[in-house]
Amino acid sequence: MTIMPNLIPGEKGWTHLIDDICDGRWISPLNGKQYPAAPYDKIVMEPSLKGKEAELVTSLGFEPPFAVVCDASTHKAMGERVARALAEIGPVTEIILDNPHADMAGVRDLTEKLKDFKSAVAVGSGTINDLTKYATFQNNRSYTVFATAGSMNGYTSSTASITLDSGLKVSLPAQVPAGFFVDLEVCAAAPAYLNAAGFGDCLCRPVAQIDWWMSHRLLDTVYYHDPYVIEIPDEIELMQRAKGIAEGDLEAVGYLFRVLTLCGLGISFTKISNHGSMGEHQISHYIDCFAGDRHPGSLHGQQVGVATLTMARIQSALLSSNSAPEMAPTKIDFDSMVARMGKDVATQCLDELNKKAFDAQAVDAVNTKLEQLWPELRQQCLDIAVPVETLQNLLATSSAPTTAKELGLDVDFYREAVCHAHEMRNRFSFTDIADHTGQLQTIAARET
Repeated sequence: MTIMPNLIPGEKGWTHLIDDICDGRWISPLNGKQYPAAPYDKIVMEPSLKGKEAELVTSLGFEPPFAVVCDASTHKAMGERVARALAEIGPVTEIILDNPHADMAGVRDLTEKLKDFKSAVAVGSGTINDLTKYATFQNNRSYTVFATAGSMNGYTSSTASITLDSGLKVSLPAQVPAGFFVDLEVCAAAPAYLNAAGFGDCLCRPVAQIDWWMSHRLLDTVYYHDPYVIEIPDEIELMQRAKGIAEGDLEAVGYLFRVLTLCGLGISFTKISNHGSMGEHQISHYIDCFAGDRHPGSLHGQQVGVATLTMARIQSALLSSNSAPEMAPTKIDFDSMVARMGKDVATQCLDELNKKAFDAQAVDAVNTKLEQLWPELRQQCLDIAVPVETLQNLLATSSAPTTAKELGLDVDFYREAVCHAHEMRNRFSFTDIADHTGQLQTIAARET
């Protein structure tokens, strides 16, 4: 299959392919299918949006009084400017959240603050976007978002990453923003580690694709290739500009936002996030859920970048053999899960784990299929793979961390996360195979 390269963004603007997808003009080269329009009124990505803020918001049908949601940092970066522009039209309430967390307590607080507004304008990245996305979804309100950094790929997704009251971090159904606006000058001026975190979130694509493809071939889970068709050409351009991420180069940050946006738009085709979230994201979620006082304050994308390298090593170890791995029946130690997770969360995770567990009869059938598939499946996975060394060099060049130590995370806890993250979610990855073949502990012990 040949993937046609995208046009250079400068020729038709940064959103030329994005516009086709949003307007329902994109036709898949895989099957000639013209997909329906994605559920966004407007996605705008330009070198500067200065002076256009009010026009962009009102073009969505948003009317005063306006609620502008941000935190102290994003207020300084762009929130104050957006609020000032909207004040020329009507009353503005600035909701500046103090050290917000994307958890249910934060959702309830913001939902209450927004109850008297028909819509909300979020200014910020991961936490601000997820909180506003989910709070407005609860209130049946609409929202739009101005990005302040390319730190994650959730701007255009229809899910929100929220920590439940139990402490379990999950992706909850939410809504997409009516408008997504990117001032590239503002985002390029963000602290380098923020954009490097988004770069780490992007680099997980090959390991997530390998996990998902393997699960599809082995267990007949659903799989879609379309998200990769729209994302990979820009991913190649982005990889060539890793140094520009560290340096705040506008073109590099532009490609970063294209890849982040296209990854999110992929969910409009698939309705699930598997194309960009498999074993590596489970490791990051485990860190966020269970590190507690050991959490160094690292960002989701930074953790995903490090976990991507771990997953690449796990996949490489298994794919290096010409012989198919032979799995044993699933071993579940619920008492150990309770000790690490607490009873409530462990019970929730057990329900997910049981959905992909194999008893003796089931594992025999899976092993038989795996042995038959292995020569072809192994080569297909190797064709998708990007060498670990390449991924590691790209992350380091972008100024992103590449090890648990560089994250500031206790190494023993990181190894725990690698060994047990697969217990959290019903998505079958190469981590599950490594666990079922007794190799996971050995591989994890080498992680630093």
